[in-house]
Amino acid sequence: MKVVQVLPALEGGGVEQGTLEIADALVRAGHESVVVSSGGRMVDALERGGSRHVHWRIGVKRPEVLLEVRRFRRWLATERPHIVHARSRMPAWVCWLAWRRMAATRPRFVTTVHGLYSVGAYSAVMTRGERTIAVSDTARRYVERYYPRTPPQALRTIHRGVDAERYHRGFEPESDWRERWRGEFPQLVGKRLVLLPGRVTRLKGHRDFIAVLERLRPEFPDVAGLVVGGTDPKHRRYERELRTLAPWLVFVGHRTDLREIMAVATAVTSFSTQPESFGRTVLEALSLGTPVVGYDHGGVGEILAKTFPPGRARPSDVEDTTAKLRCVLADEGAARRAIRKHDFDVNRMCAQTLALYCELAEAA
Repeated sequence: MKVVQVLPALEGGGVEQGTLEIADALVRAGHESVVVSSGGRMVDALERGGSRHVHWRIGVKRPEVLLEVRRFRRWLATERPHIVHARSRMPAWVCWLAWRRMAATRPRFVTTVHGLYSVGAYSAVMTRGERTIAVSDTARRYVERYYPRTPPQALRTIHRGVDAERYHRGFEPESDWRERWRGEFPQLVGKRLVLLPGRVTRLKGHRDFIAVLERLRPEFPDVAGLVVGGTDPKHRRYERELRTLAPWLVFVGHRTDLREIMAVATAVTSFSTQPESFGRTVLEALSLGTPVVGYDHGGVGEILAKTFPPGRARPSDVEDTTAKLRCVLADEGAARRAIRKHDFDVNRMCAQTLALYCELAEAA
């Protein structure tokens, strides 16, 4: 098969990581993998894995992007892929508008609902695939509730997963990494780390994170709060607000060693103000054996219910969240032992996705 995956960019994030995982699985299985995006820091890894990257800005949320539909249709007719897989709304519109007017060379069309998007005509395109993949039970319920015209036989739930070889209990960062970490952040030596991973945006719940730690710091003076994630230029003002509000908070920026940081942390948190469709970072932390306290909604609540029920906190309830995190800090060993095994495996995810591709390609 020849499969084309389309998304806005390859800078980093759960959607992007999933795209690379499927691309690698395609290559390993002997198929041809092509990814269309505006580029980013993950392109090198994609190409090293044997996939081809096509630089195309069809993910920008501007009406003029739709002018690319004809050119994209001609490109598809030349490339003749078996599958086109759209992973974001604006690229999905370009793909769908190009695809629906094709004739003999038309590939099969797949979409993935990665997020709980705002409900409306713009988001509805993510349910127009000949197969629509939901990344969790939460995402499937979202589609069934808000887009009831989606044919049940077209909707497939394929849970995201983690690489058990990279994320497993007992993983220990190399001594070289530990030395570099101590040199970069000497103020954290001897501290117990509580992380809030993710981009610095208001939706990630940094103010709740600060409020919870403010209550716990007098009781646990050896705890340090870390924000692990980059800041988009348009959110610099928000970051300055947070730094003023909590001068003790440590911002480490975008990191490529989040696995190592989570492995040495006492706890990871997830306080997104809006439900997320999955929660990859939460699953990665729990797979490493690091307890997670997160809001019990969306995909994060779904993961915690199956893997670490003591970490479920009522959304936006600072007192309940503080109590949950206090239990982890008071007995870290007991919290780690309470983490259950799970079956959110990346190999299973890839196998199910490739099986769906094959099903469509063979039907054609």
